Amino acid sequence: MNKLFLKAVPLLALCFTQAIAQDASTQFAQTITAQDLERHLRVIAHDSLEGRDTGSPGQKKAANYVANFFKSVGLQPIVTAVDGSKSYFQPYALYQKSWGEVYLATEKERYNLQHDFYLNGIINVLSEEKISVVFAGYGIESDKYDDYKNLDVTGKAVVILEGEPKDSKGNFLLSGDDKATKWSNDNMAWQRKANLASSKGAKYVLVVSELTGDDFTKELNRRTLMSQRFNRLSMKPYTEKPSNYATFMISKKMALDLLDIKEKKFAKIQQGITKTGKPPVNAIAEKAIRLKAERKDNVVMTENVLGFLEGTDKKDEVIVISAHLDHIGVSSDGQINNGADDDGSGTVSILELAEAFSKAKAAGNGPRRSILFMTVTGEEKGLWGSEYYTSNPVIPLANTVCDLNIDMIGRVDAAHKNDPKYVYLIGSDKLSSELHAISEAANEKYVNYQLDYTYNNPTDPNRFYYRSDHYNFAKNKVPVIFYFTGVHEDYHRPGDDVEKIMFDKQSKIVQLVFHTAWELSNRDERIKVDSNKP
Repeated sequence: MNKLFLKAVPLLALCFTQAIAQDASTQFAQTITAQDLERHLRVIAHDSLEGRDTGSPGQKKAANYVANFFKSVGLQPIVTAVDGSKSYFQPYALYQKSWGEVYLATEKERYNLQHDFYLNGIINVLSEEKISVVFAGYGIESDKYDDYKNLDVTGKAVVILEGEPKDSKGNFLLSGDDKATKWSNDNMAWQRKANLASSKGAKYVLVVSELTGDDFTKELNRRTLMSQRFNRLSMKPYTEKPSNYATFMISKKMALDLLDIKEKKFAKIQQGITKTGKPPVNAIAEKAIRLKAERKDNVVMTENVLGFLEGTDKKDEVIVISAHLDHIGVSSDGQINNGADDDGSGTVSILELAEAFSKAKAAGNGPRRSILFMTVTGEEKGLWGSEYYTSNPVIPLANTVCDLNIDMIGRVDAAHKNDPKYVYLIGSDKLSSELHAISEAANEKYVNYQLDYTYNNPTDPNRFYYRSDHYNFAKNKVPVIFYFTGVHEDYHRPGDDVEKIMFDKQSKIVQLVFHTAWELSNRDERIKVDSNKP
């Protein structure tokens, strides 16, 4: 009997220890509150941060707020700075190509890019150039109609009309009926005309839009927004080459000034083409204009923010908990996109998780494995911050147990508008069946939310698995879970504000992350990478 009692003591001690650990998990998870989440988010998603665009002053204010909070709760800086000291910031450079000074000018008027005209394609004219302008009708070459016959455009700027000529009956001249040809029947007709002009020796091509008045202004505004793709950021310097068919799209009014003719004469030339079916060779005398189209190289500095909580007996292994700090900044119409849900909700979740684990450690319940709390930037530009970290990890990826990534957990989507107690989980079973099982068990025991795996399906057209920062870990064979509650009507819009965040709902999801991380950090064995699902 004494022997049986002695054998039972270690078992009882183990059960008692596990019970204490479970109680501690509940105790410290409850420090994650809706009130604290809201308090942090009212800073992170405030108008004064102007939407936290990557590299902007507002994004840097948010980064400082996060770093200062990490320090206040006792997280360690872990990034080695240039001077050898430790920092919470992991800086990196992004490279940007953008338009500089771009204009066309006559003796009387100067016309500027995105105010008076737009560009299709890219050119690079760093210094002002004076060049002759010649009118080349519709800029077409065919057996029936040839604007370039007996016309020398070598080294000149060519002004051509959009579309193609019609005969006096209203039929298209080239087809002979009501069917347009390749010179105007799709949105790449300008490119064909520009290629042809270039092959004839033209240096620049100016296409006169068929749109007039407000319609041209609307198109100009639309193209101005499209031009932002040329201002995109990249992790590497651009090796951009000017296009052979960069084309200035101009209004009819602007064309009249560049060609120095009256509208009545211009209309008469067009009528002559319709009447005779012949191009207007040398109908307008050559004029000279000035032109500049400058491409600029910019370097944008930004930074990830990392706070480290060292583990006890398994401290060389680390669990990463991540969210992205940046958003899309200010719209072209001056409206601020505060990104309260995307991803202010994730950022403030990181703060609450960091505080909860720090309190646990201070109370003698620190995690056995280390935890790296990380807010990255550049997610909205192309997952740049997480790519930089996984290419330059402060802790080897081989020692990284998993990444728990939080991106947009403060709202509900249309599919769950009547049942907010849910969260989408993406990626939990892709690389580790154990991670998936731990997540399921934590939810069943502590939170009891609906775990929706709709977007975990590899055939889902939204492809969310590839669209947030966890993916840069997953592609390096680090198991991941992506916590997400779906898109809504304010996604990437100015309406994504604090007032619409469901903090009670969010706090439960953050607690689920906490319980999952608690188990991952305290279990005896590190989870295994045992699957490779698509």
